[in-house]
Amino acid sequence: MSISVVEKAKNWLTDSFDADTRKEVEILLKEGNEKALTEAFYKDLEFGTGGLRGIMGTGTNRMNIYTVGMATQGLANYIKINFKDIETPKVAIAHDCRNNSRLFAKTVANIFSANGFYVFLFESLRPTPELSFAIRAFKCQVGVVITASHNPKEYNGFKAYWNDGAQLIAPHDTKVIDEVRKITDPSQVQFKPVKENIEMVGEEFDEIYLEQLKSLSLSPESVNRNKDMKIVFTPIHGTGVDLVPKVLKKYGFTNIINVPEQDITDGNFPTVKSPNPENADALEMALSKAEETNAELVMATDPDADRVGIAVRDRDGKFLLLNGNQTGAILIYYLIRRWKELGKLKNKEYIVKTIVTSDLLTDIAEKYGVEHFDVLTGFKFIADIIKQNEGKKHFIGGGEESYGYLAGEFVRDKDAVMACALIAEAAAWAKDQDKTLYELLIDIYVEFGFYKEKLMNLEKQGKEGAEEILKIMHDLRENPPTEINGSKVTFVKDYKKSISLNMENNKSEKIELPSSNVLQFVLKDGTKITVRPSGTEPKIKFYVSSKGELLSAADFEQMNKELDNKLEKILKFFNK
Repeated sequence: MSISVVEKAKNWLTDSFDADTRKEVEILLKEGNEKALTEAFYKDLEFGTGGLRGIMGTGTNRMNIYTVGMATQGLANYIKINFKDIETPKVAIAHDCRNNSRLFAKTVANIFSANGFYVFLFESLRPTPELSFAIRAFKCQVGVVITASHNPKEYNGFKAYWNDGAQLIAPHDTKVIDEVRKITDPSQVQFKPVKENIEMVGEEFDEIYLEQLKSLSLSPESVNRNKDMKIVFTPIHGTGVDLVPKVLKKYGFTNIINVPEQDITDGNFPTVKSPNPENADALEMALSKAEETNAELVMATDPDADRVGIAVRDRDGKFLLLNGNQTGAILIYYLIRRWKELGKLKNKEYIVKTIVTSDLLTDIAEKYGVEHFDVLTGFKFIADIIKQNEGKKHFIGGGEESYGYLAGEFVRDKDAVMACALIAEAAAWAKDQDKTLYELLIDIYVEFGFYKEKLMNLEKQGKEGAEEILKIMHDLRENPPTEINGSKVTFVKDYKKSISLNMENNKSEKIELPSSNVLQFVLKDGTKITVRPSGTEPKIKFYVSSKGELLSAADFEQMNKELDNKLEKILKFFNK
């Protein structure tokens, strides 16, 4: 066993730690479980550009009140340095449904209060996007939400937000990391709260947020005509349980069907393998309820309600799960089309998507004369474009393939509460034209081209897994493929080096985006493959997108099979 691991573990036997923590460490040392000790102590849980995320438990590489506390102290120190002219800086704090989330949120609130901050702490679990909204509404300098999004139940996280309601970007992200690294021991953390500095935020604020969401409605007449449309919604045990049904009712929908077993707030997520709306099994109970009730639309949000997965009925009446690109295409098409029909397009509008999100969104924007931006993966980069254009241009909407969407400018993170309302409204609008959302999607494919995407996640757990992910990226970067599935690689885009290399003439161009550990291969037939390590999970991700011409809706099934086979072959190339 590594001597450094043992020494780090012994450091947790001092009076800086509570008795229960010391006892757990003593047991680990006594049992001599090398793997458990190594995973808990081989490194410090890294405060990355988005904050902390990790498995809960005792140790420097785990989420607990001490690692959360030290991160909070470092963040508080940076805010005081950066806003030194503000005598009493303000912070908003929220949390999701996970085990220990309330404990961590109160710990964060106590530390900020002890550091002279005025704290707005939500009285109970709330969606992450409401935290983003609260930062701007309360004019806070900083915000924190305790969540691990859709990760398995063992995980929790700490996400930091700036005063614009968006997650940290340069230069603040790395500067906060520097301050957090200066906090090396819990004795440096001010844990004792100043209770008069903490204000609880309750349901009255929810109403303000919901009214803002209602202001985004574009088709109230369509909703009124189809208000009894049957919609099944599940929060998958998470924070969407209250506000999603409320916003749907505010929009005018009257027939919202819940899944009682999944309305129970539970950080163990007992009814699913993983609380991730990207996964089909997470929607099984909702789909069963939809069949039982003859519903038309199924929606499921992740634990912190910033992402939504949906299912719609196909031409045979069977439910089909849409992927994040398909839902995003429907939403962007609906928003732009309605802005056009309502005379709201004034040549100052734009959308934003990430580089791994379907170019179908770009094609839709271009046809309607709407400007479009591509950004790195992460909603903070979408938020940054909104900030840059604030007061000059109008943000219609944006999204990413990982089921996150946004409209309007008052929230600066992906918002599934908002997305659920607008998706349901789009379904009502389509129904007014005797179409389902599925039929609307096929119409979009016929008009703009059939884009098909697939995502492959290779999970690599622990220290060895992290090293393997680094090796995969290194090998692809140093020895990129020249041909994939019979098609030549024409461009290799290295976002870490900020270089796009034309493989045919060996000429390179600078990529005008921040550096990021992402590789992209563009094939001669137009197929695009993107590879990147996940920033929040022990995974390396392979995104592949290809396009075919769909002459009519009748050709959909055949084209779907052809593209599906093509994408499978490409993914096998990377998973030998």
